[in-house]
Amino acid sequence: MKKKLILLTFLIFSFLVFIIVRFFFLNNQNIYGQLKIVSSPTANVFINNLNVGQTPFHEKYKIGEYILKLIPQGTATETASWQGKIKIYKNTLTYVNRELSSSDITSAGEIFTTTKMDKPPKDGNLGEIYVETEPQGAIVYLDSNEKGIAPLILEDVPKGEHELSVFMPGFFRRTQKINVDPGYQVYSHFKLAIDQSYPKITPPEEEKEASDSAVKKTLVTIKETGTGWLRVREEPSLFASESAKIKVGEKFELLEENENGWYKIKFNDKKESLVEGSFNEGWISSQYATKE
Repeated sequence: MKKKLILLTFLIFSFLVFIIVRFFFLNNQNIYGQLKIVSSPTANVFINNLNVGQTPFHEKYKIGEYILKLIPQGTATETASWQGKIKIYKNTLTYVNRELSSSDITSAGEIFTTTKMDKPPKDGNLGEIYVETEPQGAIVYLDSNEKGIAPLILEDVPKGEHELSVFMPGFFRRTQKINVDPGYQVYSHFKLAIDQSYPKITPPEEEKEASDSAVKKTLVTIKETGTGWLRVREEPSLFASESAKIKVGEKFELLEENENGWYKIKFNDKKESLVEGSFNEGWISSQYATKE
């Protein structure tokens, strides 16, 4: 009798273990979500380093985290590729849109995923939106209304279609239509492309340094020599080798002066320089130059 009881207990325990494995582990292997990818230009799609097709791409994938890589096709070889992490959630869509350019700073795109909210909304018709931007700090707009600075959670968003937009000075605005489901959070990640035509703002410190530099710069003007030109020498000495000849009346930046009556100047010697417009330095006699 005791042996039968032990055997029965073992069978019940084995059955419970089977049920747990069946419904909590094996069952999860058959849970899928949707993955949709679009890009401009057309790109080959690699998921976990496996080539699975090209954009536009739309397939079912098991829930989990994946490494996604997009490599432009054909004539777009000079276009930068893109790689990032994506997550697939149960019975929801993960949407990836990339506009691939020649470099990362001029490329843009979005990633959207939908997940169950941690806490049920106070109203059965509400959801929420979480917004991240790259770089951080972009202004977030929902249906043309400014909401704040990313990263940002938009709570109590009515179900249905909305227009989500982000903007940062110096970058192109990004706008997408999204659908909010009750009790779900829409996670959105925006990559902004730099607007190279945007005027660069010089910080006050740089402006001050530039101003100070301009004030400190001293020029010398070459006086009449009787020959129409003046020798520039490699060292502050009449016996030093000649570097160039400069014309009377020309102006040059004064770099240094010594106690023996010589000025060190920066000059452009097109004949001697390998690159036209490059600058050399040399010494001239101060008796043939006037400081300004």
